[in-house]
Formats: sequence, C-alpha cells, structure tokens
Amino acid sequence: MEITKKQLTFRGKTMEELKALDVREFAKFLRSRQRRTALRNFQEIEDFVNKAKNKIAKKKSVKTHKRDLIVVPKMIGMKIHIYNGNTFVPVEIIGEMLGHKFGEFAPTRGRVKHGSAGVGATKGSRAQAKK
Repeated sequence: MEITKKQLTFRGKTMEELKALDVREFAKFLRSRQRRTALRNFQEIEDFVNKAKNKIAKKKSVKTHKRDLIVVPKMIGMKIHIYNGNTFVPVEIIGEMLGHKFGEFAPTRGRVKHGSAGVGATKGSRAQAKK
C-alpha cells in the first residue's frame, strides 16, 4: 500500500505556480475583500516579505505589529511573531492560511474560563452569606 501525500492547491493552482506569482497577480485568485486589501497594500506586503527573508537569512526572528497584512504564497514556511496587543504570538505560515490576515492567527482576547461562582455572585449564595 502506497501512501501518497495530497498536493495542496489554491483555486486550482499548485504552490509552485503560486510562488512564482507576485502579489498583484496572486490577488486575482482571492475573494473580493482580500483582493481589494492586497491590491491596495501590495507594496507593503512585498516589502514585508523581503525584510522577513533578510531577517530569516540572518537567523533572527521576524516580529511584526502589522495584523492587517494578507498572507501570500511567498510567506509559506516562515515563522512570524505577530503582536496581539500584549505579547508576540509565534505563528508558522502554512498553505491553508493563504488569503487570510495575520491578525486572524494571533487572537487579542483569550478564552474565558468560567470557574465556580464566588460569594455574592448568585442570589442563593447571598442568603448563605447572611447566616
């Protein structure tokens, strides 16, 4: 039995084909909101990719506050630390993230963990506290 790894595609294109495209050509494969954002900020996205590749070549971590950048194919495989308002969240860019914004992968609000109610939190606990 042979195990074959499924080839990842995006809108019918393979990753190799997508990595050959620049940001404006890749934007044609995005949905309207992401396309608009990518076309308006294509220079900023290209600058980020170039700076990130230089930092990775120097063995430095890539940290950014830019939560509104669109993930493009040239970013796949990068390890980026995205600021969530408190700390830098480490994120590895994978193929399924194409077309999404950085901010989606670094949540600003943590999950709520509800514990048991404290004294005075419910009407029943107030009655017990008065005794």
